[in-house]
Amino acid sequence: MCGRYVAVHSPQQLAREFDIERVAVEGAMEPDYNVAPTKPVLAVLTRERRGDEEGAEEPVVRERQLRTLRWGLVPSWAKDPAIGNRLINARVESAPDKPSFRKAFAKRRCILPALGYYEWAQPEKSETGGKPRKQPYFIHRPDGSTLPMAGLYELWRDPERERDDPDAWMWSCTVLTTQATDELGRIHDRAPLLVRADGYDAWLSPETGESDPRELLVPATVGMRADPVSTAVNNVRNNGPQLIEPAPEPAGGQEPKELR
Repeated sequence: MCGRYVAVHSPQQLAREFDIERVAVEGAMEPDYNVAPTKPVLAVLTRERRGDEEGAEEPVVRERQLRTLRWGLVPSWAKDPAIGNRLINARVESAPDKPSFRKAFAKRRCILPALGYYEWAQPEKSETGGKPRKQPYFIHRPDGSTLPMAGLYELWRDPERERDDPDAWMWSCTVLTTQATDELGRIHDRAPLLVRADGYDAWLSPETGESDPRELLVPATVGMRADPVSTAVNNVRNNGPQLIEPAPEPAGGQEPKELR
């Protein structure tokens, strides 16, 4: 699964990297080294809007946008938005058919940019002889480039508010995951999926077409580096670049390595 990740890029940086046409981000988005469920996150997506020119032949245009979403997808039919707390990940194997994600997978796919993500491994032994404490790892590209994590997003309307109320609509998202392979599978059996660089347009399109969008995705495993980090990341209140600094490997753990 993907339960925490690191997002440090500014809206301006992401606008350049992903050819954003409209930045619809309200408020400041500070670098976050401990992104946890229910937090606001930046997402790249494609939306349709009415053209500005009256009488234009194509009054509806599509544009690539950068928006702020809540991590933890809330289906449009949900009675209580708290359901999103359990829907931070969607299994790619079942997402196209599962009621919680089916509509979003068909029409509302997005990219969640990250510097890397955390996973926790269970050491084989403890130095004190007691139950071994899970060891967090920061998984990232060695060159520090962005991970374009594949996501889905949804819009949920608060029935207690008027439709024109700015707070009537909640935008939320989930991270798609797959079976972890190779060395990363020893840390955790699931891993996020990334959108191929040549597949951004097709993945973000509100249409599925005849091809399977899952063909545009690759596991966030090959070419990554897994560094053991401090257990300080376990507490969501902790934040800052110190969380991703490599830490000594505990007894029974794995050596930091590049995953090939």
